[in-house]
Amino acid sequence: MPELLDKIQSKKATVGIIGLGYVGLPLLIRFGQAGFPLIGFDIDTSKINTLLHGSSYIKHIPIDPINGLLQQKQLDLTISFERLRDADCVLICVPTPLTEKLEPDLRFVINTTEAIATYLRPGQLVILESTTYPGTTEELMLTRFQRTGLQVGKDYYLAFSPEREDPGNKNFHTGNIPKVVGGITPACLEHACLLYENAVTEVIPVSSTKVAELTKLLENIYRSVNIALVNELKILSQRMDIDIWEVIEAASTKPFGFTPFYPGPGLGGHCIPIDPFYLSWKAREFDLTPRFIELAGQVNVSMPYYVLERTTEALNARRKCLNGAHILLLGVAYKKDIDDDRESPSYAVMQLLMDRGAVVHYNDPHIPKLKPGRKHKFQLESVQLTEAVLGQMDAVIILTDHSSYEYQWLVQHASLVVDTRNATKEVKENRDRIVKA
Repeated sequence: MPELLDKIQSKKATVGIIGLGYVGLPLLIRFGQAGFPLIGFDIDTSKINTLLHGSSYIKHIPIDPINGLLQQKQLDLTISFERLRDADCVLICVPTPLTEKLEPDLRFVINTTEAIATYLRPGQLVILESTTYPGTTEELMLTRFQRTGLQVGKDYYLAFSPEREDPGNKNFHTGNIPKVVGGITPACLEHACLLYENAVTEVIPVSSTKVAELTKLLENIYRSVNIALVNELKILSQRMDIDIWEVIEAASTKPFGFTPFYPGPGLGGHCIPIDPFYLSWKAREFDLTPRFIELAGQVNVSMPYYVLERTTEALNARRKCLNGAHILLLGVAYKKDIDDDRESPSYAVMQLLMDRGAVVHYNDPHIPKLKPGRKHKFQLESVQLTEAVLGQMDAVIILTDHSSYEYQWLVQHASLVVDTRNATKEVKENRDRIVKA
């Protein structure tokens, strides 16, 4: 429909964003800054109320742009999906987690699709941004929209464009990260590309929604496999008395053919620990077991057990037992300097320690109180870091290398520091208290 193209080009098309989390909220801000009228949807009333009261529930996302959009009456926030009628372009940014059996849990996408189908009208563009397996847009969404009697590519438009958020990244944000876009039909692709071209610096059109869906999975599986490689080499290097971080630093001097990846206590975040399982699940439909992908997942999932093993060994060397030991975990966010704890390996380490009788405490300047997760429901609050607290601990485990931690001071006042991130590399004194894990 030429009318929708004209509305997008003139920035009169109302953009509705469903799911105001780590992906949806930055996207809302970006389209607002680009000049589009906006409607933000979320089923969580507390999120809507928090934003309306002038606060952000995600630490690294500022509230000022949202406040400005609300004051200018450029943005409406709602839990009512009836307002979908008022949106010309609908972007879906809902979670795609796993079940306990590590199978895709698409209930949020399905429920959102059903809601959109209820109010779908001619002249609308619908784009899925949630990470999922190749074929989801066609098999799940298109099938449901066809029941409305509306014709895709003629009456309405359907596309997939994977989110590429990196929380806490100072150099890349929603506006300057290239946007991959695939459409169900050429007209769908044209409409989706035009929308993003008016909000981001670069758009990468691809031939289908399946290509766009697999692109996102490849990006994250690439990271998962390479992180698994250095995690496995970390264990081998420790046994060979070699510093794996020094090895990686040296290898990084090669100006071609090498990209550095770094080991840690396991994988965290919503994408890398989850996305490979979406593809391995779908692969079985084609009589293929992606052994490489699954092996990488097994290696990464095992890393909290390696941290446990190294901690136990270090305590034993000091004539102490893990059972009854007071252990302080530094950091529960899955990466430094953010408040995102989704799928954090810190929780796996915490559970393993508790199961073996350790008394676990934690500190994270970005997460004052633990929130319930997919697997874990700990009732703990962040303890204050003091010399007295450090002195009471049998071991301190660095799981997230936040910039605010003073590592020399930590090592000075702790009797044992288990470092999973090479955070103490610049510490000069008391290095006999440091154990790498």
